[in-house]
Amino acid sequence: MHFYNKTMLLRRSGLLLVLVAIAACSRASTQEPPAPAATAQVAAPAPSEAAPGASSRQKQKVVVLGDSLSAGLGLAKSDAYPALLERKLRDAGYDWDVINAGVSGDTSAAGLARLDWALDEPNVRILVLELGANDGLRGLPVAEMKKNLAAIIERAQAEHIAVLLAGMEAPPNFGQDYTVSFRQAYRDLAKQYKVTYLPFLLDKVAGNAALNQADGIHPNVEGARIVADHVWTALEPMVKAVPAA
Repeated sequence: MHFYNKTMLLRRSGLLLVLVAIAACSRASTQEPPAPAATAQVAAPAPSEAAPGASSRQKQKVVVLGDSLSAGLGLAKSDAYPALLERKLRDAGYDWDVINAGVSGDTSAAGLARLDWALDEPNVRILVLELGANDGLRGLPVAEMKKNLAAIIERAQAEHIAVLLAGMEAPPNFGQDYTVSFRQAYRDLAKQYKVTYLPFLLDKVAGNAALNQADGIHPNVEGARIVADHVWTALEPMVKAVPAA
């Protein structure tokens, strides 16, 4: 996918309008972040669809480390895109679990802080890294976001876990330089660490009212299906490359 063709420019225009709305909403919801203990209690990793304990521990796994877009805010757990990815894996003949480690409101720093806990599962083979949107909404320094994402990638690779990096876009209210450097940070990380790169998680969904909930921010059921299809195009080749357990 190329961001500089006309189609993507139109899509991005819709996305920027959405992100402005998110920025306004996020101030109220993120002024008092939950204490770490409370966050861990709410977001304890679990397979997207329940599986017997003993057999589940033997399965190979994908962990999705993200924010509300991965957590499936406003959706049933079974309709969030990580759960849909697990179904796609099963339908394709892969008896894998997908662990949804998404936490609403998480920044890249928060994701890094809970990384060890999120990966505290046997047989994790792939990490889907979907973080940074909340950094952009708050206008946090791009260099810090990039540093946090790099640390997550390095720690995953040190444990021989393949990484799928999902990019996002920054809102326009912090200026063009910020928007460009934010986008470039993901590209630089993908190139530096040679990870699988999905330039824009919400491709074909952001800015489309028919595919989003009433807040105009989070995908609805149909939007989540499109996100899952999009992620699957990058994830499936990664799964195929993993040796059978």
